[in-house]
Amino acid sequence: MDGNQLAIEAIDVRKRYAGAAEPAGLHGFDLRVEAGTVCGLLGPNGAGKTTAVRILATLLRFDSGEARVAGYDVRRQAGQVRSSIGLVGQYAAVDEIMTGRQNLEMVGRLHHLGATRARQRADELLERFSLADTGGKPVGKYSGGMRRRLDLAASLIVSPAVLFVDEPTTGLDPRARREVWDAIRDLVDGGTTVLLTTQYLEEADQLADRVSMLATGRVVAEGTPEELKSAIGGDRIDIVVSDEAMLSRTLEAMRPLSEDATRVEVDAGRLRLSLPVTERTKALMRVATALGEAGVEPVDVTLRRPTLDEVFLRLTGAAPHAVRDEVTA
Repeated sequence: MDGNQLAIEAIDVRKRYAGAAEPAGLHGFDLRVEAGTVCGLLGPNGAGKTTAVRILATLLRFDSGEARVAGYDVRRQAGQVRSSIGLVGQYAAVDEIMTGRQNLEMVGRLHHLGATRARQRADELLERFSLADTGGKPVGKYSGGMRRRLDLAASLIVSPAVLFVDEPTTGLDPRARREVWDAIRDLVDGGTTVLLTTQYLEEADQLADRVSMLATGRVVAEGTPEELKSAIGGDRIDIVVSDEAMLSRTLEAMRPLSEDATRVEVDAGRLRLSLPVTERTKALMRVATALGEAGVEPVDVTLRRPTLDEVFLRLTGAAPHAVRDEVTA
């Protein structure tokens, strides 16, 4: 694939499921992903993320529109598309009885590699994903993060130009999630293009060069994480207080400054009030003055940029986890 070519392109792709309610499927899906980058496809369950990946990976027919992956037409050149991609699903597709090395060698043989080359490739990938020391152990003894790294390694047996990674860290603890993030970064450093679907906005913020936000089967916003944060304007001030009584006083004190303050639970039973502001220094001074006049003693006051969660909520009116499960038939 030419380095200047788009690795993934979708134009007005539509897919309806028979008997499903209108939001299910895709309704004019557009996407452009440059080669050698990570694109984060974000949205709640039911937004169309998995449908989009299955279409682009030639696993699901679509009704209309155009789609190209690695320079090949998804409809007319499905075989070439399949030979150019890797796919990592939501759950690790590895055999728990076999060792990590045996899993990789088996995948290599299924891709028509000779026995010697399959062993070589397995060793290369075990080293690349920091699994060399555990390659001889049954996968059933692996941690969640190790299994996901092995799954990523298996998808790279034949060095795909494009890798689809669908909800890679679902169900993993924070440490395992970061292990998977590091593995994905290594892939991109090696030249692989990654389309990452996730409902974890922090994940996209950490990994993606560009983000496409999907809601009810359409892309509603697209850009770098910083561009999207800037698009909704302003910063936010977080005020952490110790109890409900102090929170009520804080809300009353902040009402003249912002009608959009939101309450958020934080650790150790403390409460956080978050409000949007436009003038950083002046806003912080006004907040401090209002808190002092109201007799509020906050645990902490922080000025920060908006998160992608807040961008998504502003653009779609829904939290990223708030929509029903997507039809996948």
